[in-house]
Amino acid sequence: MIAPRRSLASASWVALTFCATLAAYGPVYRAGLIWNDEDYVTAPALRSLRGLGRIWFELGATQQYYPALHSAFWLEHRLWGDAPWGYHLANVLLHALAACLFAAALRRLRVPGAWFGALVFALHPVGVESVAWVSEQKNTLSAVFYLLAVLAYLRFDEQRGQAASATPTCRSSTGGLTPYLLATFFFLLAILSKSVVATLPAALLVILWWQRGRLAWRDVLPLVPWFAAAAADGALTAWFERHFLGAEGADFTLNLVQRFLLAGRIIWFYLGKLLWPADLVFIYPRWEIRAGAPWQYGFPLAALGALAALWLMRRRARGPLAAALLFVGSLFPTLGFLSVFGFLFSYVADHWAYLPALGLFALASAGWGSWYEAKGSGRQLLNRERDLTTGGLIPLFAAAVLLLVLGALTWRQSRMYVDDEALYRTTLRRNPDAWMAHNNLGILLQQSGRTAEAIAHYGDLIRLKPGYAQGHNNFGVALADAHRPAEAAAQYREALRLDPRYLEARLNLANLLRDTGQIPQAVGEYKEALRLRPNSAETHNNLGIAFAESGRLPEAVAECREALRLKPEYAEAHYNLGLVLRKSGEPRAAIGEYEAALSLNPALAGARSSLGIALAGMGRLRDALAQFEEALRLKPDDAEAHYNRAVVLRALGRTQDAASEFREAQRRGAAGP
Repeated sequence: MIAPRRSLASASWVALTFCATLAAYGPVYRAGLIWNDEDYVTAPALRSLRGLGRIWFELGATQQYYPALHSAFWLEHRLWGDAPWGYHLANVLLHALAACLFAAALRRLRVPGAWFGALVFALHPVGVESVAWVSEQKNTLSAVFYLLAVLAYLRFDEQRGQAASATPTCRSSTGGLTPYLLATFFFLLAILSKSVVATLPAALLVILWWQRGRLAWRDVLPLVPWFAAAAADGALTAWFERHFLGAEGADFTLNLVQRFLLAGRIIWFYLGKLLWPADLVFIYPRWEIRAGAPWQYGFPLAALGALAALWLMRRRARGPLAAALLFVGSLFPTLGFLSVFGFLFSYVADHWAYLPALGLFALASAGWGSWYEAKGSGRQLLNRERDLTTGGLIPLFAAAVLLLVLGALTWRQSRMYVDDEALYRTTLRRNPDAWMAHNNLGILLQQSGRTAEAIAHYGDLIRLKPGYAQGHNNFGVALADAHRPAEAAAQYREALRLDPRYLEARLNLANLLRDTGQIPQAVGEYKEALRLRPNSAETHNNLGIAFAESGRLPEAVAECREALRLKPEYAEAHYNLGLVLRKSGEPRAAIGEYEAALSLNPALAGARSSLGIALAGMGRLRDALAQFEEALRLKPDDAEAHYNRAVVLRALGRTQDAASEFREAQRRGAAGP
């Protein structure tokens, strides 16, 4: 009856871990998507079976080449579409599963207190960024595959050892091949979910050294293919970071000494946050790394000193050194020796500590388990599932208090990720110099019509990051919305001074010049934009508008047609071509373009009104009336549409309705009939 009791106890701990994790992350189930989550939730072009193939076989189809991760998102989209709660729930469940697999790995390694370590991992607030942020499903999913690979490899190593013991003449035998192939399969899925798990083969060598006190070639050889796969994946990821995410330039330029200083500081930073998880924030202050500051050498020297001390005490206890090596080794991809896009904002982030924390949590598990065994006459509560009611009440009480505190901190930290505004406002309360938060909050405020607030945040952004071209461009957009064209133009020009190839800023400047009547200058900017990017349909379209406004109608038609050649489903270009054709005296051709625009974008209110005007001019009054009514349904405040509807109503003999509509048009700012 022992096996059933143990199975029941194991199931109880699994259930407890899942329930505790689901409860601690309560706020995320009503959370939305934040920041770059849209880059990970499957794009419309990739939602088909053909899109799934593109995820695997087309570089650049997704932001990073993580096909296992994006396949998971593809499947999730099939299950619940764009509903954020589904992605959040999946992430929490993956995190809980990873915690249970962590406990299983600790138990296989005979580390005492395995379930205590698993619960600390499940409830620690440093994990919130990885679990509450949908984009970081790459962390939770890769951790599941990572731990499955660990379990399978340990099984392989165990079978190999048994085979060697059973047949002394065949000590080079590799044992059972099935667990090795299974471990390799899980490892490949892990690195295809997130490349930082490429440190796993090195971590396995540390574990084997901890078990045996030494390493032999037979320990290294099975992992050689893993190291090769890890190196290839790391090279590919580094290339993506530079060419697709932009992890290059002045913000990423550090010499070898600076990188050494940075690595030491990062190690102590994460150790501090794991031991005392206070003041956790989405964007931490970005340190200034100065080789000329003597105090900064203290971080790497202290780290090397600590590792040296652990090495000297390895004969008495290898566990602390093994835990430190697992922690530092798993951190290596983000220690600063490689350029990571996130370094643009900060050199540290909670989600980079998600996997490395396992080494320290394993040490905590061993420490607590040993304490409990000493207090509880050898009974191992959270590893071998003995009687819960005997021995070790003090360790039990301490564990319960710690886990409750961690769970409460995780609940509170999760509230930060409910939506973009909560995220950025909380970040700025804790780190007022987070320029990225000022930028993104400014965009959010501007989109919601709070332009004055947006301008204030853009001002802080420019003060903190004066060389950020995109920030100047965003500031210019807000100033233009606030009817401050001269200041807006100055911001656009500064953005272009910083980055002369910044197409969006050049187009914004050209549009501003066109809207303020400076047509020749606007045309010059559009032509410069086309010199830099000749195949920009948007630029050809806008240049066509500028030509139309200056009376150069044949050139306007040519530019609009070129925009449509480059982008046939460009609704706005069809609409603008219709406007130019109507001005050119071709109403039937104009109607065709308006109808093409509306077939591509039925919500284009301006095209509805223009189609109504063209139809009315041809005597098709009832058709025109239908278009004006649909335009007003889409845009009720359109004074011109109210006025045109009134004209048609009067022409149809509905004078009372027409009079009422004329009054509505006047109320909304249109001229009288």
